[in-house]
Amino acid sequence: MRQITILLLMALCMPFAGCAQKQELVLIETSFGNIKIKLYDETPLHRDNFIKLVRSGFYDGLLFHRVINEFMIQGGDPDSRDAAPSKQLGQGGPGYNVDAEIIYPKYFHKKGALAAARQGDQINPKKQSSGSQFYLVQGKVYSNEELDQLEKVTGDRQRQEIMMKYMMPHRETFMQFQKTGDQAELQKLIETVTAQAAPEVEVLQAYKMPEEQRLAYTTIGGTPNLDNAYTVFGEVVEGLDVIDKIAALETDAAAKPIQDVVTTVKIIIE
Repeated sequence: MRQITILLLMALCMPFAGCAQKQELVLIETSFGNIKIKLYDETPLHRDNFIKLVRSGFYDGLLFHRVINEFMIQGGDPDSRDAAPSKQLGQGGPGYNVDAEIIYPKYFHKKGALAAARQGDQINPKKQSSGSQFYLVQGKVYSNEELDQLEKVTGDRQRQEIMMKYMMPHRETFMQFQKTGDQAELQKLIETVTAQAAPEVEVLQAYKMPEEQRLAYTTIGGTPNLDNAYTVFGEVVEGLDVIDKIAALETDAAAKPIQDVVTTVKIIIE
């Protein structure tokens, strides 16, 4: 009878029967407390890379080497392990990048978002992520008026990006005209590029922030100016207060905490 009962329970808890499934979570341990994170399945390149590095012990002994209050805390630079206080950090990694997996607006920079650090657009136009460096968003709470202004700025940036896309094939010519001071030819080139971009600019609708985002940014907070520019691949499910504690630490001129924040990172099953 007991064996029948066990078999019945096992059958009831098959995946399609609606029973709760075990989930892999990442646990970041620090002297200021622990941060528990779930990774998104929709960003498999970042998820699998992060898990691989965690399981190899890559992050153990590294620092949160860049901390900016009301913005974020950043870690994952292997050069930060046992680093001297004067050492410049932020350029280290495992020797590779990860292709961008920006899933916006579903995943955005609310407080507690886990995102991949990367180099800037000028040298990294494909927005590839660092192979190991990441940041956890703290941000701040915004008013609706502040978000209205941010919507306008975002719309302006989108138009600028379209213009830059059409300007890039003419970049060398544009720079040559600037160098020689040939204003007449420079103006003709600008008019040509503007005409080419016009159809795409004209159909661009005024940017409106999704209501889910607006609610998050006016309640728990975040960093909306980073949205749609960096890969968000997870979120904190426990330990937001630990982010606040670390973000509040005194830092040097390079935003490195005066007091080292050493991490131990592991995979846990819940």
